[in-house]
Amino acid sequence: MILNARLQTEQSPADATPVLLIHGLFGSLDNLGGIARGLKAEHPIIQVDVRNHGLSGRAEEMSYAVMAQDMLATLDEQGINRVTVIGHSMGGKIAMAMTALAPDRLEQLVLIDIAPVDYQTRRHDAIFAGVNAVTAAGITSRSQAAEKMREHIEEEGIIQFLLKSFHEGEWRFNVPALWNNYPSLSGWEPIPAWPHPALFIRGGNSPYLDDSHRSALLSQFPQAKAHVIAGAGHWVHAEKPDAVLRAIQRFLTV
Repeated sequence: MILNARLQTEQSPADATPVLLIHGLFGSLDNLGGIARGLKAEHPIIQVDVRNHGLSGRAEEMSYAVMAQDMLATLDEQGINRVTVIGHSMGGKIAMAMTALAPDRLEQLVLIDIAPVDYQTRRHDAIFAGVNAVTAAGITSRSQAAEKMREHIEEEGIIQFLLKSFHEGEWRFNVPALWNNYPSLSGWEPIPAWPHPALFIRGGNSPYLDDSHRSALLSQFPQAKAHVIAGAGHWVHAEKPDAVLRAIQRFLTV
């Protein structure tokens, strides 16, 4: 699948490696906008809507292998051969899956608050309940949608994040497909070791990436480095944007 994409090349050096940004579950290509703005002077930037999100196509299948292939097909469409990839959460797993399909097309990886593991847990059921409640109520305004979601979701930041994908009474993510594929989205099939630089950024308060994942992480990404950002949770790039950007810039210039 060729994905909806935004390419920014006007400010960066002609020989710079492009950076592909991949958002997480329930997101869109705008979600990593702060990182895009911070890097576009040094690198061409390509932002994408993952399948079943934003303005990209809809499909029943959402395995990481097929979503990684979407990324490669979209890069081909844009005439981009080699990239550095930055992904948050689900987007990070898509980035990691790309190394199994096209290891030589990736120069560096930045994985934001995600590990290459099967989490075997359901962390998003309240979100599904909230968005489905909005749909069932026939709500069309964002203010009413926010009120309805507060019956299910405690974190106001998550509600505001979700509302970015609510337009004229419709969600721009495919809720049934995300629900049906959730076990594979939270899961993971181990991939061959990728022997190139990878930076794992962790929110210090997040359960998604911790010492229990170290063995699985290093077996698949033996050159991995870790950077912990204190006082942040899973949406670390939104909570501590300057700290995340500095960590990425230092890594990319080494």
